[in-house]
Amino acid sequence: MTKKILKLCMACALLMCCATTLLLSGCGSSTDSSSSTQQVPTTPVANGVCDIQMADGAIIKIELYPNIAPITVANFEKLVNQGFYNGLTFHRIVPGFVIQGGDPKGNGTGGSDQSIKGEFSANGWDNPLSQTRGVVAMARSSDYNSASSQFYICLSDSDSQLDGQYAAFGKVISGMDEVDKIAKVKCDSNSKPLKPVVMKTVTMEK
Repeated sequence: MTKKILKLCMACALLMCCATTLLLSGCGSSTDSSSSTQQVPTTPVANGVCDIQMADGAIIKIELYPNIAPITVANFEKLVNQGFYNGLTFHRIVPGFVIQGGDPKGNGTGGSDQSIKGEFSANGWDNPLSQTRGVVAMARSSDYNSASSQFYICLSDSDSQLDGQYAAFGKVISGMDEVDKIAKVKCDSNSKPLKPVVMKTVTMEK
């Protein structure tokens, strides 16, 4: 009986060891990730406000946190100041999850002429801004460093499941009622609005 118990314990230990190895190898398969995580301040410090004026005149105000994601904020501000986002749309709407925009092609495949480093923990950057309701983050492909111009606004606190995988860099401080209104727009089976949801102008406040 003692031998059977011993064999069972050894088998369980081996299974746990194998499971741990699989989990660790899966976590280590990211692209261009750093071996250590770069530390940043844990408290977001607002420095800059972006105004998104929709076609219906409503305004969504987003404060930016360059101390949390400096590369991301610098890229976003550069595109805003170039007028890149003017006339673009929120092309993807998933109720209870996100609204996504900033694609010049309007179908989720486009971007600007430059991609940036992904500032999130899976890519070696300690980004403490949790992706809760109203938080703004960059969309990307499977490549950790592929973020360009597309961004999304979180609709729910449960979006925190995205923490560590996407670069959060700002938060809506006014106009969440407009964001919620956009989230109710009728879409096709690919989450694309049946009628374009246009950002008339996107500017930085002076």
